[in-house]
Amino acid sequence: MDVAQNRKQAAPGAPAAFARFVLCGGGVGIASSLAVAGLASWVPWVLANALITVVSTLLATELHARFTFGAGGRATWRQHAQSAGSAAAAYAVTCMAMLVLHQLVAAPGAVLEQVVYLSASALAGVARFAVLRLVVFARSRSQVAGADAGRAARPVPCVSTPAVPAGLCRAA
Repeated sequence: MDVAQNRKQAAPGAPAAFARFVLCGGGVGIASSLAVAGLASWVPWVLANALITVVSTLLATELHARFTFGAGGRATWRQHAQSAGSAAAAYAVTCMAMLVLHQLVAAPGAVLEQVVYLSASALAGVARFAVLRLVVFARSRSQVAGADAGRAARPVPCVSTPAVPAGLCRAA
């Protein structure tokens, strides 16, 4: 059973990965939106958004490593750090969107705030998908190149034929 768990899964194609990303990230995002709204009644909104962003990023990174991008297990510290960088950018986008909303509307209602927050989160989410797929959870090109080089370096059996006389076959 351990052998099966340690094997890396095949990375899903972009459409399947995006569907999984929307399911996992969107689910975490909607829960985060509700949590931010609830927590913001006790602490300033920016602090509530920061706290929820940290927790939701840790959770979403684990889900993306295990399910979305087929990384084959738990996220590494490097993946968490890179994912946190993309989440920080998404946090800046949501904060900016809310700042603009509050500059344009003196007292926006909860529904309008949620629409603006979720819209900004969706736009940031599309950008995060690209970063996570192409950078954070990308299969290492050097590993792929090394695997291909390893295959080329293996000895190929030589079979003596009229076109290849036995004297031209090297001993393996």
